Amino acid sequence: MQSRVRPVVICGGSGSRLWPASRSTYPKQFISLLGDRSLLQATLSRLGHITDEKPMLVANFWHRFLIKHQLDEIGLRDFELVLELEGRNTAPAIALAAFTMRGDQGDPILLVLPSDHFIGKTEALAEAVENGAALAEAGFLVTFGIKPERAETGYGYIKCGAPVDTTSGGYAIERFIEKPNSDTAKEYLKTPGYLWNSGMFMFRASRYLEELQKFRPDIFAAVEKSVRLGQWDGEAFLTDAASFQETPEDSIDYAVMEKTDRAAVIPLAADWTDVGSWQAVWEVLPQDDKGNVVQGDAIVLDSTDCLVQSQSRAVALVGVQDIVAVETRDAVLITSRHHAQRVKDMVNLLKEHKRGEATDHRLVHRPWGTYDSLDSGSRFQVKHIVVNPGATLSLQMHHHRAEHWIVVRGTAEVTCDDKTFLLTENQSTYIPLGSTHRLANPGKIPLEVIEVQSGTYLGEDDIVRFKDSYGRVPVLEVTEKTEKVEKVESVVKAVQ
Repeated sequence: MQSRVRPVVICGGSGSRLWPASRSTYPKQFISLLGDRSLLQATLSRLGHITDEKPMLVANFWHRFLIKHQLDEIGLRDFELVLELEGRNTAPAIALAAFTMRGDQGDPILLVLPSDHFIGKTEALAEAVENGAALAEAGFLVTFGIKPERAETGYGYIKCGAPVDTTSGGYAIERFIEKPNSDTAKEYLKTPGYLWNSGMFMFRASRYLEELQKFRPDIFAAVEKSVRLGQWDGEAFLTDAASFQETPEDSIDYAVMEKTDRAAVIPLAADWTDVGSWQAVWEVLPQDDKGNVVQGDAIVLDSTDCLVQSQSRAVALVGVQDIVAVETRDAVLITSRHHAQRVKDMVNLLKEHKRGEATDHRLVHRPWGTYDSLDSGSRFQVKHIVVNPGATLSLQMHHHRAEHWIVVRGTAEVTCDDKTFLLTENQSTYIPLGSTHRLANPGKIPLEVIEVQSGTYLGEDDIVRFKDSYGRVPVLEVTEKTEKVEKVESVVKAVQ
């Protein structure tokens, strides 16, 4: 391949159709749904068979350290991050990457990939990318269309036009089609020239920006300003918060691909799925002789074509068919496989009822480790805290709660007001309400602490941070957009 092909991995999805395993604070791309590696890790690992260029990841600001941890796990050290304060859909996300790469990085061909797809045949993707690069060099905006395997109503379709040349196998795009009903999907399956819309793209950075400026100058201008006023912080680029907040939302399909006269599609047969629902998970994972997929502590009796996942307790299915049963530490989903697309509607209903389970797991990931809320009630909460070796929580205080810390494994370095001291296993300490305090792990093994909170209010927003190793803001959970902008701008200033 003559031109540089820079992978751009879009990491902004929330994966609400895979609730309760996937939630917005820890979405599906970071979960090991289909094997030992997360979907993001699998996506990045297969890039080694396609290009030697380092990937750029466009991600949510709040997922920065989670992504870094996942990349460390697979030994990926050479990468770049572009961080959005808030997702604005794929057209702005790809523009962020294109603007960031344009200039001192030349004008590479971008291979845009979602972070949450499954591809069983990497060699087929590599061949399609080779052909796509030739079309991108000729000025086309290329997408990859999946050859349909069934009458699928959950995907958009592409209708192929005439071939664009005699060598690449690419076609002009006659039209894009929204998700069809069942009868229409069956007709598409029988008719040559219809492909599933995969959401994977390829083009020169400059060509995408040219077309974006032509068809959506408002998005172009807002993203250009957010990049011009942004700055690098190590391997991460922080977009200007105020400018990006004003960026209109739109997908690349609506903003550019459906409008340009230089769109092309390359057919791809790579055992692909977007892992967009529990139905898709059931289709990809190995099934037993009765069509069941069983993961975790689960038992199935006289049941067929079911998917059952258990994280923390025994789950039993008896005499059922086509059932999805997913158990997590704080929620259980039961649905028919044929209604798997409607799980997103349930998440929206949970949000309407202001249920925290809609967005947050009980096990919460932080840059320094994790905490698990074991129990809670009126005026108390019990957490299991794990601090990674060498990691440090922020120097902080609380207005409404006191805390008791009990070390159950490892060594803790505790700061409480003007005192700093060490605690080892089976030792404990008391942090009074209003005290400035910090917890650190100076050891080489994970530090495990049981924290008992007591007070009139135990919310995570009762944190005043004075110092933090991870550039986080004083109040972690904020809801108003203007507050988000102010908080993230303070982060930008802090890392200057």
